[in-house]
Amino acid sequence: MDIAAINALTYEDFVNIFGNVVEKCPLITAAVWSRRPFLSLKALEAAIGEFIEDLPESGKEGILRCHPDLAGRDLQSGALTRESQEEQAGAGMAALTSAEAQRMTRLNEEYKKRFGFPFVICARLSDKADVLQQLSARCRNEREAERARGIEEVKKICGLRLRRIVRPDSPNRL
Repeated sequence: MDIAAINALTYEDFVNIFGNVVEKCPLITAAVWSRRPFLSLKALEAAIGEFIEDLPESGKEGILRCHPDLAGRDLQSGALTRESQEEQAGAGMAALTSAEAQRMTRLNEEYKKRFGFPFVICARLSDKADVLQQLSARCRNEREAERARGIEEVKKICGLRLRRIVRPDSPNRL
């Protein structure tokens, strides 16, 4: 799908296609649709990023709360979105040892208790060792710094999801 095809999408089609580039936040995509025409994929990605940055801190935390725990019960029960399922599996979250799973559960709980939202990392750019190391290290951050870091990770995830949908080698096709 090229940028002309994206700009020609109806509101409903745009939200259906891009509605989960920010996990479980189709409202963001719905709002960004009105900023068309986009000059490029980079411009679409920037519009989403700007929308997120313009949100109050409570809105940013809301976005973070839409993300599932890594290797949590949603992964175990198959309740993740298709995108999250693929990303977590690719990072090795579905193949943790018993000890790793226990550590992940403990750290996820500690993190959520400290910050009030789940740990977010771009799983597609990580492996299980990196996820565990980052989760452990980031539990020591200050709330404001961790909220900002989480939002930066959301933007990375969004960018990669956009690139999976918009394939320049296959114009006008998804």
